[in-house]
Amino acid sequence: MNKTININLANTFFHIDEDAYAKLQRYLEAIRRSFTDSEGRDEIIADIEARIAELFTERQQHDRQVISTKEVDEVITIMGQPEDYLVDEEIFDDAPKAKARTRGTHKEQKKLYRDTDNKYISGVSSGLGHYLGIDTIWIRLLWILLTFASGFTFIFVYVLFWVLVPEAKTTAEKLAMTGEEVNISNIEKKIKEGFDNVADKVKNVDYEKVGTKVKSSTDTFFDAIGNVFMFIFKIFAKLIGILLLIISASTLIGLFIGLFTAGTIDMFGMGQPWMEFVQASVEAPIWLISAMMFFAVGIPFFFLFYLGLKILVSNVKSIGSIAKFTLLGLWIISIIGLTIFGLKTASVHTVTGSETINEALFTDPTDTLVVEMVVAENIDNRYYRNSDFDIIRDGSERKIYSEDVHFQVRSTTDSVATIKVIKESHGMNYDDANRNATAIEYDYSISGNTLKLNNFLTTDYANKFRDQEVNIVIYIPEGSTIYFDKTTKRGISRMYNNDQGFHSGYAISEHYWRMNDDTLECLDCEENDDVKEEEKDTVINKIKIDAKGIDINVKDKAGDSFKMKVDESGVQIKSN
Repeated sequence: MNKTININLANTFFHIDEDAYAKLQRYLEAIRRSFTDSEGRDEIIADIEARIAELFTERQQHDRQVISTKEVDEVITIMGQPEDYLVDEEIFDDAPKAKARTRGTHKEQKKLYRDTDNKYISGVSSGLGHYLGIDTIWIRLLWILLTFASGFTFIFVYVLFWVLVPEAKTTAEKLAMTGEEVNISNIEKKIKEGFDNVADKVKNVDYEKVGTKVKSSTDTFFDAIGNVFMFIFKIFAKLIGILLLIISASTLIGLFIGLFTAGTIDMFGMGQPWMEFVQASVEAPIWLISAMMFFAVGIPFFFLFYLGLKILVSNVKSIGSIAKFTLLGLWIISIIGLTIFGLKTASVHTVTGSETINEALFTDPTDTLVVEMVVAENIDNRYYRNSDFDIIRDGSERKIYSEDVHFQVRSTTDSVATIKVIKESHGMNYDDANRNATAIEYDYSISGNTLKLNNFLTTDYANKFRDQEVNIVIYIPEGSTIYFDKTTKRGISRMYNNDQGFHSGYAISEHYWRMNDDTLECLDCEENDDVKEEEKDTVINKIKIDAKGIDINVKDKAGDSFKMKVDESGVQIKSN
């Protein structure tokens, strides 16, 4: 078991085991010895250490990972051994050994930086020139042309490049900017070129004095503008970071309290009444849906929270690649799971099935048929119905309860009144829909000439809510009289086949009606009935086409009417 040592390499802390530390120390010492007499020795070594720290960071899976000899060997392979490079001035240009330096000419993938060493304003153009492999002068000319062609709006694009593209400060960044391999040879070469450039400028100071002074003034002016833009951008970024923190933190807390609480209650069987409603409609446990919704919504907001934190605090440590990929996997699984459950829940409402029951009502055709609607005593003792569903308990069993029950009246040529009960329900397929329809429990009764219809239906809780409903059609012979009790107000379907033009059950109920030619004729409606007048049409239009012929009856608000009847006896027209 090796000891672990904490080291500070280029202002970055690493945990490294004892053997790896000894090997790294020997490697760095060999590099220092190879640059004993070199110009810019300290700067070269500092850049090499910075590059090694960067390579170590790339190989770390998390902050606590210990650097082993494996990582050290990989870094040494990339950087090269000191003896592989001829760094002395006398043998720097030695032709026979040029082969040993070929690894420094290998081109790496370029990175976009601002080249402030060759800048005129901010180094954007020179940086793009290196990245695209185009001479800087053409990039600058392109900026000028685009600025004038866009009405100076392209200046904002330039400012964005200025703010968002980092400056190449270190030697490693400058090498990455030009696509050169970042190793010992190239770092030393780059620094030596810098010293040579300084020497050349000193020799030519008299010749370039005026130009340098002008450029220096220009640089100072544009640097000041750049600092102002950078300051404004940083303030704006901080505000964005604060906003992201507030929104994401609030969302995460709300999600945790709501969904985690609901999932926990459902998982441990402490279900609340509202959960029964949800469970009666969906195709998955509430705790599973809650967990998936928490991950699907919470993970993106967690990364927004992390982004806001990084904007406000620059040295926030990374959560690590393992954590990132784990969260990404959970998010993808949650999205897929919610999509599957959503499609499955929607699919159970795609098909409608039905079951029809017909029965004769052996009532006295000369007597008035009275229709009443009966409410469930243990549910509601008021004359009230609701098309939504509820959960009730019948003893120890749970049932789905719904008041989605409607009826209408039609004429029949038979001498006996009949009733047709149509149970309807949705399902995933026709068999499933028909099973759900058959499972609907609905009752009615006939006592003398009184037909009592339940205003509700029930089905077992296990059948779940599938838009169950019951539609009833009462067929009565021509000339029969029918009376709708006040309990039927909400149960009567919108019926247009009446001579008063009433549509709703509120207007039709509590009146006596006679069936005549498939049309209900009111026997006790008052002409100025204020309650019913609100429901009455200002224009009565009746068009009837059947096997007997055509019957048209039109009456407007002023009282003018037009009637036309076409049957086997001919055409009859009457107007007022």
